[in-house]
Amino acid sequence: MQLKPGLRLESTTCDTQVVVVKAPKDGGEVDLRCGGEPLQELGTGGDRLPVSGEGEPTLMGKRYEDPDLGLELLCTRGGEGALTVDGAPLELKGAKPLPSSD
Repeated sequence: MQLKPGLRLESTTCDTQVVVVKAPKDGGEVDLRCGGEPLQELGTGGDRLPVSGEGEPTLMGKRYEDPDLGLELLCTRGGEGALTVDGAPLELKGAKPLPSSD
């Protein structure tokens, strides 16, 4: 799947919805999945499939990333499935440290 910033995707296995914040640097094809099944563009529809992957559920309002690819997603609706890219789980992005106020 070709990703670009602003693209809204939804899971076919659970309620998870994400928005692409940063697309991969090389712009190539990416196998992005949730719950073991490929994500699809929001509003595409179709039947729900069972969750077949393992991992932590997605959390609303959190950012997920793959720093090696340069991919960052924002979860707009949480769900049971775990996000993966090319078979590897996406990392939960931590908050940036605030500057000291000496």
